Amino acid sequence: MTTPRRLRLAVSVLVTAGAVLLGAAAAAAPPATPAPAGHQGCDPIDPTACLLPFPNDYFTVPDRTSPTGKRVRITASAMPANAQGTPIDPTEWNRQDGFSPGSPILVRVPGLDAAATGIAPVTDIGRSLAPDAPIVLLDARTGKRTPYWAELDAHAAGQPDRQLLIIRPAVALTEGTRYVVGLRGMRDGNEALIPAPKGFTAYVTGAGLGHRDRRVPQMKRILADLTRAGVKRHSLYLAWDFTVASRHGLTGRMLAIRDGAFAALRRAAPSFTVTKVTDYPPAQDPLIARQVTGTIGVPSYLTGDGGPGSRLHYGPAGGGGTPPTPNSLPTPSGATVAADFICNIPRSASAAKPAHLSLYGHGLLGRPTEINAGNVKTMSNTYDFTFCATSWIGMAAADVPYVARAFTDLSGFPAVADRVQQSFLNFLFLGRAMIHPGGFAAHPAFRDATARPLINVAGGLHYDGNSQGGINGGALTAIAQDWTRSVLGVPAMNYSTLLQRSVSFTPFQTIMDGYYPDKVDQQLILALLQMLWDRSEANGYAQHMTDRPLPGTPAHQVLMHVAFGDQQVSPAAAEVQARTIGARLHTPALADGWSPDVRPYWGIAPIRRYPYTGSAIVIWNSGAAYAPPPTNLAPVGPEYGDDSHEFPRAQAGAQKQKAVFLLTGRVIDVCGRKSCP
Repeated sequence: MTTPRRLRLAVSVLVTAGAVLLGAAAAAAPPATPAPAGHQGCDPIDPTACLLPFPNDYFTVPDRTSPTGKRVRITASAMPANAQGTPIDPTEWNRQDGFSPGSPILVRVPGLDAAATGIAPVTDIGRSLAPDAPIVLLDARTGKRTPYWAELDAHAAGQPDRQLLIIRPAVALTEGTRYVVGLRGMRDGNEALIPAPKGFTAYVTGAGLGHRDRRVPQMKRILADLTRAGVKRHSLYLAWDFTVASRHGLTGRMLAIRDGAFAALRRAAPSFTVTKVTDYPPAQDPLIARQVTGTIGVPSYLTGDGGPGSRLHYGPAGGGGTPPTPNSLPTPSGATVAADFICNIPRSASAAKPAHLSLYGHGLLGRPTEINAGNVKTMSNTYDFTFCATSWIGMAAADVPYVARAFTDLSGFPAVADRVQQSFLNFLFLGRAMIHPGGFAAHPAFRDATARPLINVAGGLHYDGNSQGGINGGALTAIAQDWTRSVLGVPAMNYSTLLQRSVSFTPFQTIMDGYYPDKVDQQLILALLQMLWDRSEANGYAQHMTDRPLPGTPAHQVLMHVAFGDQQVSPAAAEVQARTIGARLHTPALADGWSPDVRPYWGIAPIRRYPYTGSAIVIWNSGAAYAPPPTNLAPVGPEYGDDSHEFPRAQAGAQKQKAVFLLTGRVIDVCGRKSCP
């Protein structure tokens, strides 16, 4: 998710922090125990853990004030607890009006053999829609089935009593929609049918249920939905339902921040301060003529000084914030964030040929100085782009210590998602300063010796980001009003899917293993965190990233560049995004024999003719990387070859394709009707 040197630095800091924190842990991890029978906060149909199965409308209550008519309600005692016995504070989760559109769907089936059962793996997603598929994921409103893949948690392979079945939607689930999950024909390693849990069988047969059991009407509705879809109730091992959060629940906070801040700005340029201008002689830098650094003044929507650990501000401006109600929206704190920026003006820019303008999004826990990377500078000078970047606060270098600590007590995690939302506003304000006639173009730092602009304000704004810049950049694109075309390099969406598939997550996994060692808890934690991450990454915004734009937002085109065999950002998660945003695939995507899939890039339509106008996904194959594990494991080991994560952005053809797309909206074939490169 970042450059190798920066990744090594982040890993070193995180491992050191994790070792210190683990050494300071006073209490041993409590033994994993099943959910207490009859506990009022637990669903009795899966006794493995209190929150199973998950997501689950059992953990909601009616709420007429929410768009879905529901509100999540999870008790503190039901939440995973760390090694000190401290449960995660559910307050922020209980503000949600539903669950994540990309939530991993979690359940335990004792003794399950996925192959013997015929469960669709990531290499054969099409099998999930077979008439006799053992898992049915049903849109209760339309009655249509949703594609998915499913896998047993590979991290719990040696702990069968704590190994969950993880069902992953292959396309984002529709906002505000109720879904039904049905499991049937579950088989063990001897191909024998696994009997349904007694708690669930009682609902199917009606035997032994009290007339006051509030679950009875809900379960009748679930069974009726499955029956209409052709699933016989007596064939079921387990069934439950859940409701996906509404558009407002997913994006409403960020839209309130954006709209409030720009309404206050009106038509003026954001305030900014240039702190340093460096002119490079050609011998020192043949690609970049000038670097400009400074800060942008952005309204703060964070509490306190806005630093790591700060939260979104709710309440009157200038006040300390008030505890948010479920329907509260963020308000400005009255303070100003001095968002850092760095811009590189290429040597190819001149007053006669001012540079095109593009924001740049940096990688995981990184810095905006990533625009000094050779591939970025090469594209800048070759295609006359001035790239400007700011920090993804919340997930930038300065946040490393806080993020490490958050994985020891995840009650602190909401601050990560909150600060990333502020960073979105920082990016938007930087972009406005770049294209406003009274912004950067009016400052001597962006003019030549004769005071003529070196940047092309009239040419509009664009976005290019890599890794985390591709992941968060998808959400940023969905709310962008000042540009309509984005390149997302080595992107994906849904951190809950890609994290354990990434070598970059190793230090976090180490810390989590120490503080949340139960493998069931770990999968529940990833699903819970996704509910908050949706507010600040592409998974919560993807359904509006291209067409069906958010209110007050133009439609966008997106070009995705994916690295085959990427060891940092899972290509499987990138494919989910492509299906969701309607991106079309460059074909042939790969040379014959490279993909292990039954039908490679299932569900993604091909580009029929070039040049193509629309959103696209292009697979780049370095030839030195190999397909990752078909499980939730990172591709660690020589059998997976070299990491291809940084390969696409360094290719001349990829840079040409990106430049033409950003400037014209056309996707051109730079691979000669063959797979890329």
